[in-house]
Amino acid sequence: MWIPLLLEFQGSILGVEVDLPTKSYVTQLIGEQESKGIGKIARPEDGGFLKPHIFTLTIPQIDGGTNISIKLRWSQKLSYNAGRFSLTVPFCFPEYVTPAIKKISKKEKIELNVNSSVANGILCKAASHPLKEIRRHEGKFSFLYEAEIFKWSNTDFRFSYSVSSGNIFGGILLQSLYDYDQRDMFCIYLFPGSEKNRKVFKKEVVFVVDISESMQGRPLESTKSAISAALSKLSPEDSFNIIAFSNEAFQFSTSMELASKDAIERASAWISTKYTVGGSTNLFIPLRKAADMLSNTCDSIPMIFLVTDGSVKDERNICHWMQKRLTNQGVLSPSIHTFGIGSFCNHYFLRMLAMIGRGEYDAAFDLDSIEVQMNKLFSKGLSTVLTNITIDAFDDREEIEVYSSRIPDLSLESPLTIYGRYQGSFPDNLKVTGILGDLSSFTMDLKIQRAKDIPLDSVLARRQIDLLTAQAWFSENKRFEEEVAKLSIRTCNISEYTRMTLLEKNKMLKTLKHFGAWKKKGDPHIVVESELPEMILLQRLSVGFGDLIATAENIRPGSQEPELPEVAKIFIKTTSNYFGGICNRCCCMGCSRCCSKMNNQCATTLTQLCTALACIGCLHCCSQSCCPNQDD
Repeated sequence: MWIPLLLEFQGSILGVEVDLPTKSYVTQLIGEQESKGIGKIARPEDGGFLKPHIFTLTIPQIDGGTNISIKLRWSQKLSYNAGRFSLTVPFCFPEYVTPAIKKISKKEKIELNVNSSVANGILCKAASHPLKEIRRHEGKFSFLYEAEIFKWSNTDFRFSYSVSSGNIFGGILLQSLYDYDQRDMFCIYLFPGSEKNRKVFKKEVVFVVDISESMQGRPLESTKSAISAALSKLSPEDSFNIIAFSNEAFQFSTSMELASKDAIERASAWISTKYTVGGSTNLFIPLRKAADMLSNTCDSIPMIFLVTDGSVKDERNICHWMQKRLTNQGVLSPSIHTFGIGSFCNHYFLRMLAMIGRGEYDAAFDLDSIEVQMNKLFSKGLSTVLTNITIDAFDDREEIEVYSSRIPDLSLESPLTIYGRYQGSFPDNLKVTGILGDLSSFTMDLKIQRAKDIPLDSVLARRQIDLLTAQAWFSENKRFEEEVAKLSIRTCNISEYTRMTLLEKNKMLKTLKHFGAWKKKGDPHIVVESELPEMILLQRLSVGFGDLIATAENIRPGSQEPELPEVAKIFIKTTSNYFGGICNRCCCMGCSRCCSKMNNQCATTLTQLCTALACIGCLHCCSQSCCPNQDD
């Protein structure tokens, strides 16, 4: 049996459980050292990512007519666009997945629970199914849909809502935790508001683009298209430049150019004629040139967009150099936004560089998503409305640890979250300050509330693991690595310092009298485990820290993907339309759980969606299909 799982972009597999009459299978994360003692290793085709958004797991042959219970758990980000959060859960499966059975009436049930940290202003915008509101209380909403159907559901579940406010607003959530860290968690959120006419910054922008030979084909063509689209969004008072690089740097202009119609047309024509160049990748030279161009900015916000598909040897030195330079440059130092293509670049270096530069990091592991994801990053950076954000209570407080070394800027395209751990009592009053697009000062008091029924540690786990891993790579600190491993195992999120295994358990039937009990009614047998489970080590699922050899040899992203099984090709072809559709939406963080149990009698679908942080678009979703008998 081959189990595929579709993940929306920026999703992550958390676990799989398969229950059969005589066996059960469950995935489990273990430490790197512990994994070295496992002798049985699964083949690449038996478990892993066929594509960045498709996780598969192969279960040995199962007899026809067997009842199978499958539980899938994954995390995904909510889409965010124009002030609206959206969720999509795929229910449009290939025809061969749906059993060929006679038309028997089945009950379909969808329950949606929204638990928001914002008590007022939640507006439900749209849903794919006719949901009926059944409860509403202090930021918590419940909806229900029930219907008699004759066919397995083939309509993707979609739901969207917005938080109504014209101005920038935010708050603080606190959660008490009882784990290895022995500290509590805080999360500060800021919303850009829905005011479309809000003043964005006057900008000075430098695009730093990798044109090494490995970028040949779709990576470079998609990058060119995205840059041309970004240039068209600049205002006439903005200025820009483009630096293309491989082993040397090529500039569109010797100085910054005002974004006039003529300059944009010349720049679009210049970048369109650029072709890939062989040789090594030298990243330091173009980054230094970009920083030099933006060193004298006074009434604009300077920003650098870096796009690359490769790794370089001096990445830590680049981070140290940039950190020192930005610190010395003062208030309006450049924000740095980074974009990685494929699996050969060091995504943790790019994440760390963006963190140092108060910017955003994004990536495309699949060639089909490069342009869409890059457009989102460019739009987010170019619509900055608040910069140089500071939280007064963070100064000189050793008991508060913020996971991001520098607070990113706030964009019209995305809410902002700042989170970390604290010990003892949290400050009663917090004030956030920053600089607005018209260069005026911004100040706001933040209201503190307890995160009731909102598991901050689970919701923020994926981002926390990624940030801590970037810091572990940068500092080469074993303490960070150990912290990531512990968090990974506790929250079931894949990391660089843990491995996923598959536990296979055999079952056996025993009568009740063997346990000193007598049959009274029903089945006199119970199922018990007959022996210790067998542990199988799956292939490594994390992205790694880049590939210097592949970069030096100019190997193109995706060119070394293994040949897929025929069933995998059919599945990917069938689902391509689904992911083509969701590519056009933006993303923000969450968790979801999907459990399904099927037989030939009927199919009942229960979907529970609990928005853990409406303020940042995070959610916990539980979706279940079960049908013990025809009357259910």
